[in-house]
Amino acid sequence: MPSSPFIIVAIDGGAASGKSSTSRILSERFNLLHVDTGSYYRALTAELLRRGVAPGDVPAVKAALAALRFGTRVNGRSSEMDIDGHVAGDEIRSREVNDAVSHFSAIPELRAALLAYQRGQADVAQCHGFRGLAMEGRDIGSVIFPDADFRFFLHADPAERSRRRAGQGQQDKIHERDRLDSSRKTAPLSCPAGATSIDTTLASIGAVVQQMATAIAAKLRPA
Repeated sequence: MPSSPFIIVAIDGGAASGKSSTSRILSERFNLLHVDTGSYYRALTAELLRRGVAPGDVPAVKAALAALRFGTRVNGRSSEMDIDGHVAGDEIRSREVNDAVSHFSAIPELRAALLAYQRGQADVAQCHGFRGLAMEGRDIGSVIFPDADFRFFLHADPAERSRRRAGQGQQDKIHERDRLDSSRKTAPLSCPAGATSIDTTLASIGAVVQQMATAIAAKLRPA
């Protein structure tokens, strides 16, 4: 009997569009390693801020990146970034990180430094016996894995996304982050050509997951 194919599910979208909830549920349903690339950028932002590096000081950012070493820890079904032997905690959700992460993420050298690391999560998933990878972010289906088996783009009304963030007890400048993420020159936030676009404004998480899971299951089902 042939072994199940290794699959990559790319889930892109803006802040509070439903990426994390859906990708976590899909990881459970299909035995996929869940990778939240947003947490990588947040962890790196927190580390750079801790070192006193400002996003406007590109030479300092490049120097700091050259000195950092990235590793991976698998916690349950989730992949966590290890920076110099440390996994970041709740500090990645602080207001300081929220305000700075889109600015750091717009730096081409920083994105380039994480490119191979993010793609390497497929190897991590395979080494740990997962059936595949469920990776969420803003450029997964366009840059990291443009040939992913499944590519989804989630979007919702900014007011609804702000309400969701407030309900989570977080403060996030949704409009400002959208503007920065969509207008950056390197890997801007956009729906990749050929990806399945899903409006989550009025849809329940269950309905969104079902739409995505149906597409995945149909392709995995033996002919």
